Amino acid sequence: MDEDEIRKSAQLEQKHWWYAGRRALVRRLVRQVPTGRALDVGCGSAGNTAVLRDLGWSVTGLEYSPAAARLARARQLPVLRGDARHLPFADETFDLVMSTDMWEHVVEDDEVAAEAARVLRPGGRLLVAVPAGMDLWSGHDVALGHVRRYDREGLVALVESVGLHVDDVRSWNVLLRPVAKARRRRHSESESEMEPVHPVLNAGLRTAVAIESMLPVGGRKGISLVVRASKPGPRG
Repeated sequence: MDEDEIRKSAQLEQKHWWYAGRRALVRRLVRQVPTGRALDVGCGSAGNTAVLRDLGWSVTGLEYSPAAARLARARQLPVLRGDARHLPFADETFDLVMSTDMWEHVVEDDEVAAEAARVLRPGGRLLVAVPAGMDLWSGHDVALGHVRRYDREGLVALVESVGLHVDDVRSWNVLLRPVAKARRRRHSESESEMEPVHPVLNAGLRTAVAIESMLPVGGRKGISLVVRASKPGPRG
């Protein structure tokens, strides 16, 4: 993702329905987990890192892009620059490793997964969100620097291949998937969809995402996939 796209995303982050929905998802999935040390790999401008902090985690962000790291530090959060394929941390350091919409940017996602597993303590948790379905591939993915979109079986196999136990995998943004698919079929050029949205439409989309959180639709196809996994062994 280039610096213009990073700055644009940071400006949208506080109000845009998609970012707000993703923060709510992280909050909902992590709220019941006992707090400890957390690492947000590929934290971007650190909107989700701040969610972990507010929930009581001792959280560190890691970001490859210097522009995004500067934006994240402006939130008064500890953020290091680094490569997700070579995490600058000792084995078994963290109780939670989270990556939201980062793995799809890295060709060697197997190395990213292996590093996440390495720095997790026994009993620690992994939370990863990625874009779903190559049938949704479009110029939006190109503009954001995606290498791939994931299917459920491939994501589970990747996480299990590094010795983690998959506790749950679900789709997110299921209700809006038909809208996204129709839009991307019409717009094939390399252009991000992350643009300001009219306040009325933005409120409606936020409502749709909130309603989805109360429905048993996680087994259907969505715009994103979310996997929760754990490292075997008792939490120390």
